[in-house]
Amino acid sequence: MPGSIGPVSVVWVVLVYLLFCSRLLSVGAAPICTNAQAGCHALSLANLFDRVIQHSARMHGISNDLHSEFERYFLPSKNQIGRVSRNCHTSTILTPNGKENAQRMAREELTEVILKLLVAWRDPLWHFQQSIAHHHDFNNFSTNKALEMSDMVHELRKGVEKVAEKMQMMGIISNSVSSLASPEVLMPSDSAEWRLMKDYDLLYCFRRDSNKVQNYLKILKCRIVPEHGC
Repeated sequence: MPGSIGPVSVVWVVLVYLLFCSRLLSVGAAPICTNAQAGCHALSLANLFDRVIQHSARMHGISNDLHSEFERYFLPSKNQIGRVSRNCHTSTILTPNGKENAQRMAREELTEVILKLLVAWRDPLWHFQQSIAHHHDFNNFSTNKALEMSDMVHELRKGVEKVAEKMQMMGIISNSVSSLASPEVLMPSDSAEWRLMKDYDLLYCFRRDSNKVQNYLKILKCRIVPEHGC
């Protein structure tokens, strides 16, 4: 038939497609690095910031979804919302109050605050995910979102460490990543305070802190690379 594709042509098309896909996968599989090391892709500081900001936005969105679902379950009456105890275990971490105060903070200090918040949520979110997985009142949506949120905190912390490493290499901040992320600087995540929080309170606190992380990252980016989308 006119216009039909013969067996040889089909095989050729398939080979070309597979070659194209393999190249895409090889690009995606290579790790992201802060400089031109072998076997990884170097990104600009602006691109690194964009990645962690987008990641933080998704993480905060998930926390909003879960918080809304828990609110419908635990607080069917809106009149009860104000009666919930909100003693967050991260309250001991000194965070800037408002955009102007965050803009006045030293770059090292603001980066340190972001990392402190992320590290402080590592264990609480893991235990929260384990708790909700055994809670028969919630569906698979909630369980999957809780697991995704827990994983995203870990990935975001690694991304922020890459940003801090890049800034240190460029002489923008004086602290190294190792000193910013050291146990002596960061609040221990396995503390007694978060163990006393109920699941709903914990989720409320994480939604608050994930919003802080997102805003602080945006402020930090605009202070350092204002020419890129600020």
